[in-house]
Formats: sequence, structure tokens, C-alpha cells
Amino acid sequence: MATLAQPHSPAADDAMPRPRHWREGRITEADLAHIPGDGGWPLVGNTFTMLADPPAFVKRMIATHGPVYKNRAFGGWQVALVGPDANELVLFDRDKIFSNEQGWGPVLDQLFPRGLMLMDFDHHRADRRALSIAFKPEPMRHYSGALNRGIAERVKTWGGSPMEFYPAIKKLTLDLAADSFIGIPWGPEADKINEAFVYMVQASVAPIRKPLPGTLMRKGVKGREFLVDYFTRETERRRAEGGGQDMFSQFATATREDGTLLPVDEVVDHMNFLMMAAHDTITSSATSLIWLLAKNPEWQDKLRAEITAVTGGGGDLSYDDLGKLDLVEMAFKEALRMIPPVPSMPRRALKAFEFGGYRIPAGTTVGINTQYVHHMEEHWPEPEKFDPMRFTAEQVRARHKYAWVPFGGGAHMCLGLHFAYMQVKILLAQVLTRYSIEIEPGYAPEWKAWPIPQPKDGLKVTFRPL
Repeated sequence: MATLAQPHSPAADDAMPRPRHWREGRITEADLAHIPGDGGWPLVGNTFTMLADPPAFVKRMIATHGPVYKNRAFGGWQVALVGPDANELVLFDRDKIFSNEQGWGPVLDQLFPRGLMLMDFDHHRADRRALSIAFKPEPMRHYSGALNRGIAERVKTWGGSPMEFYPAIKKLTLDLAADSFIGIPWGPEADKINEAFVYMVQASVAPIRKPLPGTLMRKGVKGREFLVDYFTRETERRRAEGGGQDMFSQFATATREDGTLLPVDEVVDHMNFLMMAAHDTITSSATSLIWLLAKNPEWQDKLRAEITAVTGGGGDLSYDDLGKLDLVEMAFKEALRMIPPVPSMPRRALKAFEFGGYRIPAGTTVGINTQYVHHMEEHWPEPEKFDPMRFTAEQVRARHKYAWVPFGGGAHMCLGLHFAYMQVKILLAQVLTRYSIEIEPGYAPEWKAWPIPQPKDGLKVTFRPL
């Protein structure tokens, strides 16, 4: 039975000997000698093995070493903690053991620094409170109108011929971000902005971590420079002109509890992170949902019937009707279970703790694995089967609260999760009232797992007019 963290007083922690290289932020193999695991190949560790097939790698490590194991990748040692109890320990973090900033930092600090996901404790709480204004009912009502208009216009062009869905929805979500997030028609910078985000996300897991000429990290860093300049100019303009219902204007004029505006550079970093999180994660999760509905046409019929009953047969979905699409929401949750857009989550332990019979030293990078837990048979019978009925209220109550964590949990629960539900519900309302989603018999795309899941061939589907 896994044990939760044992509380420690600051004095007790100060009395404990620090692991070697604490000041440099590095944990050595000797510090983790008591934990089973595998260091992989010389120099590169398990980096390339892990990136080649992350789910297979995790399964092999757990089968060999158990649900707590050490692993060397991306130049350092980490400890994996796998299972719903591990998710609860790390995400709820009742004893403030785990740092998001120091966990995600080595992956994202050159590209998406100071986003909400990279903040800890009081700083995170203050900025989250300030930014939450963008997700209040009135701004959300404004976004829903923009989403209905933008999605309907694009979806009308999808019918009849086979198409690759992933690049189409990726372009659509970027265009929707221009309207809902930034509140301006997308101009000639659109291609550069799209390219910048693509490079930044890809560079987040690039094996070469320095921005050397010709490397993906260099392209990612240059992409960030472009977006920082763009969002800085736009933040200053919004503040000078005032107002605006779009998300960017809400962020630009957000204030902390003492009434002060967020610094311009922090607004810029929050926008950079938000655009990445909203654009790429929604692109991934919408693609997985369309794929699973194409494989399971009987669920298209069920969702279409529910949408038709709520909307009267039209494609537009009003803000007040979002909560009425229970089956649509359950289907989306099941897609997020099967192919979570964030397959794993890193943290860094600020103090020593115990879990699963092992003492994990302060300074250790630890990670939980969403993808693996979402497929554990003891919590999800027939885990490869698409079954939205897993998310009835009765089944949710009977299951471990942290067996499903696509949006994280605790204080760091995704701030934009309701926006994600809204966008996907509006997308399905526009699609399923016009089309059936079809694939060729036997078609099964191969999925690229990192940095965010996507079908390698773009997902070949046909939207057949009803």
C-alpha cells in the first residue's frame, strides 16, 4: 500500500544532510541508490528510448522496477511515482513539498517562463486570482459567441472530401485564439506566430538543451523572442486604449489584491503560456475525440441526438445551454482519459518525503504519469475501449478521485478547463449537426506521443454531409 508524504518541520529539514550537488540542483545516482531503476546508455541515459515510445517505456520500467523507480534522461536523474495515490500526493500537495517552477523549469524555462504552471504557492495564488477574471461568466459568454461564429464558418468548408483533421483543427484553434484571446483579426503575422508556437512546443523536449545554431532549441528561443516583442507591444497598446472583452485585454488590465497591475513582462509571459496551453492541448484533445468518434459511430448518433434536443437542430450552441450536454462532456472526458494531452507532469521536491516505502531526498525531480494511470485496469476495466459511460456520476463517485487528472489537480488545476469544455462542445455541435465522421475500414493512425500527442499522418477523416 502506498504511503502518503510524512510532514516535516522546517527545523527538521534544516537538520537533515542535503544531498550532494543540492546547490547546483543536481541529484546523483548515489543519492538514489536505494531506489530501483535504470540509468540507460552512457551520456544520454534513457532520453531517446523514452521519447521513441513513452507508454512502452513506462510499462517496461514499472514491470521491472515497480511503481516507484529512478530514471536518467535529459541530463539528470528523476524518480517516477505512478498511480492515483501518487497523483494525489503530488497534485494536492497538502504539505507544500513539490515545486512546479523547478519541476517544469528545465523543460520550459527557456521557452515559457513564468506561466501559471511554472509558479509556486503564494506567487501562483496571487497571479491565478488576478488572471481568473478572464474566465468569469461575462467574458466566457463573449468567447462563446466568437467560438460559434469562427467554428461554424470553418466547419462549413470541411464536408465531402477526405481531409487531414489535425492540421485543420490546429489552424482553426489558432484563428480562434486571434478572436477570443487577442480580439483582433489575424493579420500578416499569423504564419510567423503559428511557426513560433510550433517551434517553442517542439523545443520543449529537444534533446539538445542549448540554443546552438541549427538546433530546434535555437528555433524555439527565436520564436519566443518574436512573441515577446509582439505581446509587449500589444499589452502596452491595450493599457493605453483600455477595455476589451477578449482574454488578452482582461489579462493586460488585471490587478493583484493590492490593486496594482501585473508587470508588462509578466502579462506577456502569461499570454505566451496560455496560447501554448490552449492552442496545442485543445488541438490534441479535439483530434483524439474526433478519432474516437470516427471509430465508434454509434456514439456519434448518441451525441447528435443530445445536441439536436438542446439546440433544436441548429449548429449554434448558446452559453446558457453548455451545461445541458452531459453525454458530450462525458465523451470528451473519455477522450482525455484515453489520450491525455499532457501525458506526464514533473515536479521537484523541496524537502524529503516518503512514498511507496521509499524515502525521496530533497532536491529530487519527480514525475507522475497521467497516461499510464488513465489505462490502469483496476480503475478502468477494458482501458482501450471507448466508453463515455465511465463518467456517470455514480461511476465517478466509486473511483479514486485522482485516477483521472488530464487537467492536473489541487491549486494548479487548469485555469482554462471550462474554456476547453466550451470550445469542444461548440465544435461538436457544429460538426455533428452537419456531418457524420467517417474513416476507411481498418484505418488506425500511429500517434506521436511527445511533446503533445498527435497523429503522425494528420488523421485522415471524411466529414460526410447528413
